[in-house]
Amino acid sequence: MPHNPLLEPHELPPFAEIRPEHVVPAIDELLADSRAGVEALVERAQREAPTWESLAAPLEALNDRLSRAWSPVSHLNGTMNSPALREAYQACLGKLSDYSTWLGQHEPLFRAWQALKEGPAWAELDEAQRRSVDNTLRDFRLAGVDLPAEKKRRYGEIKARLSELSNTFSNQLLDATQAWHKDIDDADRLAGLPASALATLAANAEAKGVKGYRITLDFPSFYPVLTFAEDRELRREVYTAFVTRASDQGPNVGEYDNAPIIEETLRLRRELAELLGFANYADLSLATKMAESPRQVLDFLEDLARRAVPQAREEFAELEAYARDNLDLPELAPWDVGYASEKLREARHAISQEQLRPYFPAPRVVDGLFRVVERLYGVTFEEDGQAPRYHSEVRYFRILEHGEPIAGFYLDLYAREGKRGGAWMDECRVRRCREDGGLQLPVAYLTCNFTRPVGDRPALLTHDEVTTLFHEFGHGLHHMLTRQTVAEVSGINGVAWDAVELPSQFMENYCWEREGLDLIAGHVDSGEALPAELLERLQAAKNFQSAMGLVRQLEFSLFDLRLHHELAAPTASEVQALLDEVRLAVSVVPKADFNRFQNGFSHIFAGGYAAGYYSYKWAEVLSADAWSAFEEAGIFDPETGRRFRTEILEQGGARDAAELFRAFRGREPSVEPLLRHSGIRAA
Repeated sequence: MPHNPLLEPHELPPFAEIRPEHVVPAIDELLADSRAGVEALVERAQREAPTWESLAAPLEALNDRLSRAWSPVSHLNGTMNSPALREAYQACLGKLSDYSTWLGQHEPLFRAWQALKEGPAWAELDEAQRRSVDNTLRDFRLAGVDLPAEKKRRYGEIKARLSELSNTFSNQLLDATQAWHKDIDDADRLAGLPASALATLAANAEAKGVKGYRITLDFPSFYPVLTFAEDRELRREVYTAFVTRASDQGPNVGEYDNAPIIEETLRLRRELAELLGFANYADLSLATKMAESPRQVLDFLEDLARRAVPQAREEFAELEAYARDNLDLPELAPWDVGYASEKLREARHAISQEQLRPYFPAPRVVDGLFRVVERLYGVTFEEDGQAPRYHSEVRYFRILEHGEPIAGFYLDLYAREGKRGGAWMDECRVRRCREDGGLQLPVAYLTCNFTRPVGDRPALLTHDEVTTLFHEFGHGLHHMLTRQTVAEVSGINGVAWDAVELPSQFMENYCWEREGLDLIAGHVDSGEALPAELLERLQAAKNFQSAMGLVRQLEFSLFDLRLHHELAAPTASEVQALLDEVRLAVSVVPKADFNRFQNGFSHIFAGGYAAGYYSYKWAEVLSADAWSAFEEAGIFDPETGRRFRTEILEQGGARDAAELFRAFRGREPSVEPLLRHSGIRAA
């Protein structure tokens, strides 16, 4: 049999050896081995009372072996996408979905887990093991183990199809993003753009062998145009291309249209929920979350809207008046809002993202991030230049405690062709006890899409990009600083989805405080710290248009929840009508009729946030309240940092998220710190 690197034991993925042709044979073999392994364990459980060692541990080992092969494939599909890899990845989705359904509906296996819970071995299990067993039994029921045979079969068909649809949505959005560009040879048309943005656009053109400047729909390219370009027609053209991606509108009309994908996805989600005895998909989604019901979530979102919408309307009225009086814009179009907002921000606070860039060279920011974490949690960082990598720009680091490695992570900072947009943390390895009694250390992927370095100058990040990096690293710390050794509750596993953003949002606070910024910021040429005057202006501008920003998040959250709660099998026009209705209630900025935001809403159609986008705001209540404990004690207070690590980060999913928060804060969470930090006057 030819060598297949995905089947070989390895500490880190052997990226240089992995080829698309390895993927399907490896997954086929691992799935066959896993099925055989499960049957052997079930047979044993029928002969003798199951224990952790005879049932749970070997099942975890089977799952981990499969995960160690699939994780690098999935990651490469998101960061080094190619037609051959995409085809191999797609070919495996149905197989993996079938296996997951088979496992979740395996009645003898379900009975073995029940026997473990009800038998003599239960008394010997620790808290994390018991939580893992309870989660597993819950997940069996959510996978339809109790359904009659025909409904089980239908459940499997739906899950497989939903997996395909999610992947297709993501692929079509990536293709639509890369299908559009605009080449400009007259620099005058780019008047207003800062030098850093012009350098990025020039590098885009050079990479494609064309003269002048190339605008693409990648964030570091289109965003500066919408924010700084004085040419209103250019802003309109770029805005139109971006908000119509993968839709029936815009310059690539009908190409890669995600509307049919959305329709089928929503219909199948509703059918899946009803199969399992839920009224709708929102009820099913909340079965594994902190929130108890869609009504509770709607009340939470509508309460925030009541507090924020009046202030957001005031903020937008101020923007309209400023644009009319100072920018010769009697009426704001959607493609004017970012431009006018930046001008007003500069006028009011004498600060812009571009002014801050020289103080945030990427190497300094990364080093500062490490120093913040070192001060908070007493760990250190060490780069390993010999670790296998999948791209020359990617770096690998170890986290050390008392000189010993406890975790590792890949850092992939810059946008490039073939890499999906956005920023995310994903799991490469999970912390767990290996079969040989040793400890498998956690490894994370940390991925961003920042503006690339040009020439021999380091990349200069915006302050927004710095906070994004800290956000994703917060997720990474949750994964890497866990003390759990049961995979099911290790790191972010088993954590309620609406609490999982707590550690990430918490980390963002260090990007706004003098003590944190002194570690993060240093001028690219002189190394000078961020001047006091600039810091004051940055902090003063922190809540600039904060109510407008909050209602934008409420728009997305309400649309997502109501979409999965109220509509059974909506057509594309009904989806649009619901979005329009939500916007009428909470949005304050103008929207173009051709805007097809939903066709690019990958969080809910190609990510894990369906009927869960509200989690960002729900968790922000927790993170703001957690941060208020540091405000009281000192933002680098070692005792508060130790408690946050031990009560939140190390616990993973071993205990209920609400219980963990109470253990850290000593009380129930309060919404007041969020409103105060966000500058919402209704606080």
